[in-house]
Amino acid sequence: MQVKLGFTEHSFNLIVSSTSMFKNLLASVGIGAAKVDTRLFNNSVIPGGILEGEVYIRGGDVAQDIQDIYLKLATEYQREVDDSTVTEECVMVNYRLLEHLTIQPKEEVVIPFSLNLPDEMPLTFGHIPVYVRTGLDIKSAINPRDRDYLEVRTHPLMQRVLLAIEHLGFHLHKVDCEYTHYFGGAYPFVQELEFRPTGKYRHSLDELEVVFRLTADQLEVLLEIDKRARGWKGWLEEAFDIDERYARLIVKQSDLYETDVEALIDQIIQSHLS
Repeated sequence: MQVKLGFTEHSFNLIVSSTSMFKNLLASVGIGAAKVDTRLFNNSVIPGGILEGEVYIRGGDVAQDIQDIYLKLATEYQREVDDSTVTEECVMVNYRLLEHLTIQPKEEVVIPFSLNLPDEMPLTFGHIPVYVRTGLDIKSAINPRDRDYLEVRTHPLMQRVLLAIEHLGFHLHKVDCEYTHYFGGAYPFVQELEFRPTGKYRHSLDELEVVFRLTADQLEVLLEIDKRARGWKGWLEEAFDIDERYARLIVKQSDLYETDVEALIDQIIQSHLS
């Protein structure tokens, strides 16, 4: 006896169509969708340098239209809001890699990139994060993302200044990125490096705060010299912040190894203590 299966071409097409719809539904919530992965050639950089790498995109179980592929270079800073401290993100560079791409199932696409890093990006001292966010904008779907952290080392001009401060008997105590609108820089924050004296200034200074502003050919160094309070006069000066003195120093690329930076900073501190 022969058994005839009720399985027609129409039924097969319905099954295929239903399977495809199910896969599309899963992809829209991130299951079986396209994936993105950024691979950096070197994640250790300096301000004003170049970041190079490749973005790998792998198709999922269904074809998907990607409207935008982007890289965002970002960091975080602290801001005082209603007597509390909040952390906010600052996108320093927003770089579009590609405007449109249709990725087929299991297809692999590699997009190389070379990104000029800003001069005013913060150093990753302490817990300051600097990272690259890579994203795919896919209509009616959860957008795949990837995040890669960078190590931002000191620029040679910065290193020259930091060595001079260390030789004067200061050690790095704290590093913060804080919101400010006073400096008029490219971003709504500055990075403050707070040093404590352990050498000859340990009895005359509470701290030395440093802010770097780097350009293509020079480094502007802003110094905040906080004198130690002495007696009632000193206590009042400290209470009203009039013990804090400010100074400015320029270190140029052309005289990096000719200028005695240590002597200049020492002279500035001495002039504010007199």
